[in-house]
Amino acid sequence: MAHLRPPFFVRRVFNPIAMRLGISGSERLTVVGRRTGRAYSVPVLPVEHGGARYLVSPRGETDWVRNVRASGTARLGRHGHQRTVRVTEIPVPEREPILTAYRAHAGRAVAGLFRRLPEPADHPTFRVEPAD
Repeated sequence: MAHLRPPFFVRRVFNPIAMRLGISGSERLTVVGRRTGRAYSVPVLPVEHGGARYLVSPRGETDWVRNVRASGTARLGRHGHQRTVRVTEIPVPEREPILTAYRAHAGRAVAGLFRRLPEPADHPTFRVEPAD
């Protein structure tokens, strides 16, 4: 699967600011590394569709995607208030309406990524539910 690595500025400057301030509705996703066991955090933009919440990877097969697949859980939230969530990957044939909602929600911020990775299979998508 494809993966678009974020540029240095995004990784080192924008992502930390987005996680801290919740820019454009972004939230901090913290997952345990599948190999290291260390916690890693990235900003994500959850989207609501059909009464459920979803996470979409606009950059494709990223490390957070691989880590979330391996663990099945993560911590999600903003402004220091994270909750443990259970994540379930959505099969490729069911992704299109969620991806359409995500593109409408995220707008220009992800338009170029979807032009470079146009197929639903290129964008791992996960339903997010409380881990209760």
